[in-house]
Amino acid sequence: MQIILLDKVVNLGNLGEIVKVKDGYARNFLIPTGRARRATAAAKAEFEAKRAELEKAAAEKLAAAQAQGEKLAGSTIKLTQKAGVDGRLFGSVTNHDVAEELNKQGYKVVKSQVRMPNGPIKMVGDSTVSVALHTDVVVEITVSVYGETA
Repeated sequence: MQIILLDKVVNLGNLGEIVKVKDGYARNFLIPTGRARRATAAAKAEFEAKRAELEKAAAEKLAAAQAQGEKLAGSTIKLTQKAGVDGRLFGSVTNHDVAEELNKQGYKVVKSQVRMPNGPIKMVGDSTVSVALHTDVVVEITVSVYGETA
């Protein structure tokens, strides 16, 4: 299926590009989330009419993400979990826990934006986590996990 991208999509293309993707990817993800439209003649003409408006909105999103990224870059969040004597956690610290703590500190972050390269944190100590605020803005933060004996 050919679609027009209404937003930058990683590993696919930029705003305004007409790309061919599998039907299920377009129907189940790209079109319902508002990232794309079917590439019909009417949709192409409508897109060209709104192109400047969409590019301006995309630039504003990017600028807002960069501003938030500058504030968030290099910050450290502290979490306390129950842990054993050897420093292993009873459970783990997930992207949900990190996003929740960032929201408490005033940053608007969804758990899908928190990327944990080594999976959930299962040990006490410091770990580095990526937060993808935008497709072009990825910030590294430090998560310090402290153990609490039961």
